[in-house]
Amino acid sequence: MQLSELTTLGLGGPAPRLHVAESTADVIETLTELDRDGERVLVVGGGSNLVIADAGVDYPVLQIMSSGVQHALDGADLLVTVAAGENWDGVVAALVDDGWCGIEMLSGIPGSTGATPIQNVGAYGAEISEVLVEVTVFDRTARAVRTVSAAELSLGYRSSVLRGQSNLIVLTTRMRLSRTQRPIRFGELATTLGTTDGAPPAEVRAAVLALRRGKGMVLDPQDPDTRSVGSFFTNPLVTPDEADAFGARVEAIFGPGVPYQRFPAGDRIKLSAAWLIERAGFHKGFALPRGGAAISSKHTLALTNRGGTTADLIDLARHVRDGVQATFGVQLHPEPIMVGVEL
Repeated sequence: MQLSELTTLGLGGPAPRLHVAESTADVIETLTELDRDGERVLVVGGGSNLVIADAGVDYPVLQIMSSGVQHALDGADLLVTVAAGENWDGVVAALVDDGWCGIEMLSGIPGSTGATPIQNVGAYGAEISEVLVEVTVFDRTARAVRTVSAAELSLGYRSSVLRGQSNLIVLTTRMRLSRTQRPIRFGELATTLGTTDGAPPAEVRAAVLALRRGKGMVLDPQDPDTRSVGSFFTNPLVTPDEADAFGARVEAIFGPGVPYQRFPAGDRIKLSAAWLIERAGFHKGFALPRGGAAISSKHTLALTNRGGTTADLIDLARHVRDGVQATFGVQLHPEPIMVGVEL
């Protein structure tokens, strides 16, 4: 089978065989058997955050397609336990329709629910860490199911202890939602809604979906800009001294008074990767001469498959990364999981 069939990029070479787990029990049983046989395995969900080599992999693939959503009231709050294979946006849509608040800003994000804590999925001023209570995981070393609290996951900006490892496989996630409307912290969304004080979750979801569609960030087979992994690069986190040096470099290049985005992020400063890419000279639709991959025509953070190969995409990503580094002295880091390739 071709791994391109399992990714939103539509890229990735062959794998010797595919196991589809339609329940949590299937996940545990399949991994136990593969581990007992000493076989390496690639675990995938919705494939929305994977860049897989053209050569593919020479070991089996496990696709988690488990389903199930359980609700339990806890006072005025709702505890929601979701199987890892559930489509994330389907879960969001159902809960928002019922008037629950906390994940409406995370509407339209492709992929499976089990992937959301792995990189602490976030958008429009919200992150899954704000509502996540715990996950259950299958520990492949101990061959046991255990519960891990959100606090134990070290959830950070697009990071957690689950990212980049293959021993702990998410089986379910549990979230706590409320009826309390969330403040609108993201400027673009606040402008669209006309408020920063909060809005009904259905209105927030509709606004987020409209904004995401305008950037090619909602999967649509008719829109080639959605053949991507969403944002390819994370927003750089720099020290205050590095941020000052960056500001001086911007002024030296463009002159005084040129606005750029910088946001406090704990003891770091977050810069805008999209701003860096655009100001380094990479416009929407930019492609290398070979043309198999291109920056989205709608958003400079998305690198899209234009009928090429993973190698084409990686060449483009390196070109953009190196151009930003040369212009601003700031290094961009990829957001997706790389399988068999690296920048």
